[in-house]
Amino acid sequence: MNFETFNFHPSVAAGVTAAGYETPTPIQARAIPQVLNGRDVMGLAQTGTGKTAVFVLPILNRLVGSKYGCVRALIIAPTRELAEQIHQAIETLGRKTRIRSVAVYGGVGINPQIQKLKHADIVVACPGRLLDHIGRHSIDLSQLEVLVIDEADQMLDMGFIPDIRRILKHLPRKRQTLVFSATMPPVIRRLAGDILRDPDTVQVGITAPADTVSHALYPVNQHLKTALLLNLLGSTKPKSVLVFTRTKHRAKNLGKKLVAAGYRSTSLQGNLSQTRRQAALDGFRDGKFQILVATDIAARGIDVTQISHVINYDIPSTAEAYIHRIGRTGRATHSGEAFTLVTGEDKDMVQAINRIIGSKVEQRFLSTFDYGSPISNRESRSRWKGKLQWKLSGVNKRPSNIGLVKS
Repeated sequence: MNFETFNFHPSVAAGVTAAGYETPTPIQARAIPQVLNGRDVMGLAQTGTGKTAVFVLPILNRLVGSKYGCVRALIIAPTRELAEQIHQAIETLGRKTRIRSVAVYGGVGINPQIQKLKHADIVVACPGRLLDHIGRHSIDLSQLEVLVIDEADQMLDMGFIPDIRRILKHLPRKRQTLVFSATMPPVIRRLAGDILRDPDTVQVGITAPADTVSHALYPVNQHLKTALLLNLLGSTKPKSVLVFTRTKHRAKNLGKKLVAAGYRSTSLQGNLSQTRRQAALDGFRDGKFQILVATDIAARGIDVTQISHVINYDIPSTAEAYIHRIGRTGRATHSGEAFTLVTGEDKDMVQAINRIIGSKVEQRFLSTFDYGSPISNRESRSRWKGKLQWKLSGVNKRPSNIGLVKS
């Protein structure tokens, strides 16, 4: 099967060819025909499955050759990075058409957006800034034909579902609606039930990670995480690394420590201006930075196909989030590795990850690392409570009977 099977308008087909698309991914093969037929679709797919093209190509095909200059398609995304990524995909695939797209998000001036909205055919928007435009009457959604809600589960995590419901009140009821999510928690299921009409549900690739990714857990005490990370980086010599932390404060501090250690590193977190966020993303994509430290929310929208390693400095909060994170490596036929630093508090989540992987993830230890190094005087000794302690028979040496016990 190839993209000619979809019988796109020649201008859209030309964009597909220019973009180098050849064989549809599983979700593209299954969902694009349904979208082209005007069906509402509930797509369940993780990052890296090619779902953006599932809605971008049919939207372009629908809009090409007809009236221009009014908003006929609205795509709602949870983060600025993802909104920009979708906008760029529209620009790339629609390069042979006259269709105009505009990305609308906060953190940048609103007036340039207002001017562009006057001539836009497709709007890719984050919920908060979209509501600002609705309140200012600077966007006309009365001619809307297609609504897309992308990364719906992330919308839930970021508290955007009430905003989504507010936006829905301003949209024509007669429209095609497409919802994409990696998971289906009850709130998202209810939202889909409220806004989708007789939908076709397409589920691809969310029950397990890609076969191109290998996994490993590295047990360590909390206060030794940074030291172990540096040791890992030195021993594996990765090409391009995405490091995940739980908080933006930790992402910022860890990024600085990696720079101090001599690595070409930067961080991506919510406190950065849009200009600095984009500079970090572009630098990571272009190879200026070898390491990008990010939170889950900040990392949404990162589209870099040749990430060699994903390292979970902090374990994710759900097994599904683990699949999201490691889906950033092992993409487009490339192989990748996913390392997770785990402490005594992470036992339950490790078990959840083992279940979703379908096997017990290998635990590894570095023979050259001192797991018995004491906590520094600057750190509170209360952090020892509840953390893993090592049964070590010697310094810098892993004995054959090493085990983990709680203090």
